[in-house]
Amino acid sequence: MKVQMRGRNLQVPDNVKEYTEKRLSKLDKLIDKEVEAVVTLIEEPRKNYKRVEITIPIGGYVLRGEEEDVDFLSAIDLATDKMEKQLVRSKERFSRKGRLSITKLPSMAGIAPAGDEEDTLNVRIKRFPAKPMTLDEAIMRMDMVGHAFFAFNNAETGSINVVYRRNDGNYGLLEPEA
Repeated sequence: MKVQMRGRNLQVPDNVKEYTEKRLSKLDKLIDKEVEAVVTLIEEPRKNYKRVEITIPIGGYVLRGEEEDVDFLSAIDLATDKMEKQLVRSKERFSRKGRLSITKLPSMAGIAPAGDEEDTLNVRIKRFPAKPMTLDEAIMRMDMVGHAFFAFNNAETGSINVVYRRNDGNYGLLEPEA
């Protein structure tokens, strides 16, 4: 696995680079393809926490882990553990469900899908009227119901969009490409 290191508000120390490469090499046993991981280390001068963001594109999917802790090494541990669990869980879910072809994901050596376990994935379906509305109205509705995201029919484009609250307190909009 190739590792690309980036530092925001800091110069990435060599010991952190080496440690990150060592930790991410453990994910190589789960991924057959040669992939490139982008690791961003963020240091906020006003906060005591260090944040690590790891992004790995794998066969059309994006695996992402983001963690904060008091130092970079422990944040890297938490983020890589989270990503390893995501890989194992995705492999098991795709193989159990059979809805998506497992060939779309890279094969993961050494991980056997759970065959007799009961499926723990519970999906709650909620139906709602897709009344056309503006982005401002959708944000207002999302805030009224207290959710972190809101799906709506965009009156300007005529397509279904999702507005969400970002970690920094601002809003984001997901809309399909034309």
